[in-house]
Amino acid sequence: MIERRSWRFSDGLLLAGLIGVAVFASRAAWADIIFNFALASEEQSHILLAPFIAAWLFWVRRARWRFCRPKWTIAGPGVMLAGWLIAQTGFQGSHLVLWHLGALLIVSGAALTIVGPDFVRNFFPAIFVLVFLLPVPSLIRQQIALPLQDITASVTQSLLEVAGFQVTSLGNVLSINGVEVAVAEACNGMRMVAALVLVAYAFVFSVPMRQEIRVLILVLSPIVAIVCNIIRLFPTVLLYGYASVETADLFHDISGWAMLPVALAMIWGVFSILRWIEIPITPYVVAEE
Repeated sequence: MIERRSWRFSDGLLLAGLIGVAVFASRAAWADIIFNFALASEEQSHILLAPFIAAWLFWVRRARWRFCRPKWTIAGPGVMLAGWLIAQTGFQGSHLVLWHLGALLIVSGAALTIVGPDFVRNFFPAIFVLVFLLPVPSLIRQQIALPLQDITASVTQSLLEVAGFQVTSLGNVLSINGVEVAVAEACNGMRMVAALVLVAYAFVFSVPMRQEIRVLILVLSPIVAIVCNIIRLFPTVLLYGYASVETADLFHDISGWAMLPVALAMIWGVFSILRWIEIPITPYVVAEE
């Protein structure tokens, strides 16, 4: 390792160059992540949101930049080597999770080589969120999505019946006005969960608060996902039952992203309630004598 010094233009060029080489070396995995998951599957569309959340969290912590000086470390090449071994193991064994994780580690190791451990400590929340660049394995996705779909279908049916509509159900399929609406198609639970966890993550690390409050809000985010699914599903089912398919499909596509600010408002509401009942939110500050 070399002695810390101020950033130079050459450091930026070297950092960009190393990251570029790392991305090129793992380009097949990144192409798979982007084109076969992020752009091809709605359930994996949260991948497109992760870089923006990371950029936001970097911006929120920009004042910490003055504490970060370039400090080359051999840990970077070590992470790159580990990433390459993991990627090779995943590729040869057809384990997509390992293949994608290896690609992420290769690029992360390239950046770590230049920026050093101080940068990681000061910007850890912004760096950790890049884990969401990895596609969610199908087994985990199904274990989360299927229960959410069943819950939202059951609750939505009850709400529609209270509102005076005749609705029958078979599993997660609701039938209204002679039209069958599959909850998996009309309101995808997994898409909401992944996106809302990202929104909650961005919120808790953008506002000063105690660690236990951060954990509480993150744990509550799946409940917020269920509520948002129900809010979205209620009008969606009505549109599929009483409007054209084109209108229902348009609402389905728009409402998915429209639920994000609604979810953020709910999370802020939880935060406000905690403050209103005078639960300590912000970290304790010990005054110097």
